[in-house]
Amino acid sequence: MRRPGKPAIANGAIAAVTVTALCSGAWLLSSGTRTHAPPQPSTGEAHAEASVRQSTAPGLPPSPPDRIRIPSIRVNAPLMGLGLTRTGSLDVPPAAEKNLAGWYEDGTTPGETGTAIVAGHVDNTDGPAVFYGLGALRKGSTVEVDRRDGGVALFTVDAVEVYGAKDFPDEKVYGAARRPELRVITCGGGYSRTTGYQGNVVVFAHLTGSR
Repeated sequence: MRRPGKPAIANGAIAAVTVTALCSGAWLLSSGTRTHAPPQPSTGEAHAEASVRQSTAPGLPPSPPDRIRIPSIRVNAPLMGLGLTRTGSLDVPPAAEKNLAGWYEDGTTPGETGTAIVAGHVDNTDGPAVFYGLGALRKGSTVEVDRRDGGVALFTVDAVEVYGAKDFPDEKVYGAARRPELRVITCGGGYSRTTGYQGNVVVFAHLTGSR
């Protein structure tokens, strides 16, 4: 998947360069089969050319997230903070922890105005991992993020798209936002036994409520 650079001053949005740590396709490599390859988003779940005005909840105060839930694809996982490695790539959750995702803790917190980033593995050597089903997510689905302040940020999915590594739209995915937005990212697209997954699945969502 892609990796962030330094957060912008305004809201912690990030500029991107490339990362591959989530994208080896460890399970497919070890099993030697694509029979159980993860689902990929259809064109019907991509951004519509003519955008419809969507209701947006006011931004929440900054608060680190503790858990992400996506009921429609049965995701319920704790979140760990992710920083940058010495080479400038986004660090990733331990591959052995199948049900663990991470958030870019030097950027926007989920629910705060700006673009918050959550990332997780699609698989590991034992099989599907936390975001294996991300490509099956539909527009209008709900993403819930438990925050350390005791609240829950509720996001509505606007689009689910897949990009090849060479065509990854850095600004579209990581660029600054004037409303509270969330990106959930894992690996996807074409697959090669030599290089692993060839791209990323990206979920675009915006804050529509809290509790």
